[in-house]
Amino acid sequence: MDNLQEHFSGFYNTPHLFNSEVFGLKPYLTISSKTPVFNTLITKNYRLGQLVERFVSCELKQHKTIKILSENYQVNKDKITLGELDAIISDKNEAIHLEIQFKFYLYDASLGNNDINCCIGPNRKDSLLEKLTKLKEKQLPLLYKDETKPLLDSLLLKSKNITQNIYFKAQLFLPYGENIAFTNLNLNCVYGFYFNYNALDKFKDCKFYLPKKIDWLLDVNANVSWNTLESIKPQLDIYYLEKYTPLVWLKFPNGEISKCFVTFWN
Repeated sequence: MDNLQEHFSGFYNTPHLFNSEVFGLKPYLTISSKTPVFNTLITKNYRLGQLVERFVSCELKQHKTIKILSENYQVNKDKITLGELDAIISDKNEAIHLEIQFKFYLYDASLGNNDINCCIGPNRKDSLLEKLTKLKEKQLPLLYKDETKPLLDSLLLKSKNITQNIYFKAQLFLPYGENIAFTNLNLNCVYGFYFNYNALDKFKDCKFYLPKKIDWLLDVNANVSWNTLESIKPQLDIYYLEKYTPLVWLKFPNGEISKCFVTFWN
């Protein structure tokens, strides 16, 4: 991947989804400044989630008070993987177990009566509520498993002395033309909108760009190969039949560019 710095910038610029405790989970908030240089050597093709983990590691290393003690520790029992501890760090000499998330969510008001319940993955296979529940009930409790003790012993740590936080960044997308007032979520995480495949004609005067999934991180810019709706629609037709929701960039006639999702479901 030859534009890793651009991917890192898109990740780095994405805000944290929560500014305060949610579901009893405390967010670990990093403060963005000038985007640092991503200088980690990437020697293989990473999935989006794996790449984000490398980006978080690079970000944390920029802070003089932070030391990374462990990353991606596999917790195994009888040759069965129970899960993974994303990171254990020391921040100002405080030991912290950090679980890392970077998500894209679409806001669907029909899913519940609060903003957490209303965030769903583009293909409706995962939700924010499910992710928070998994973090609380499965991922964070891994710290206290007997199988984790060898790691903690090697770090001269005891689980009772380790704080647990979530590092949770996300890009949110609202129904086209709507504004939402959030209670629990960071409004700055709104990156664009979504609309149904059947509404494509509303955007027939726009230019389209269809990034690969690994490029979903990128901040929008004009320097891409733009296409007409007519030229890109055959690929969108395939996605619709496959029940897949792609991310696209739209360039409006006035030059404004936005990220959006074209859904098969709403």
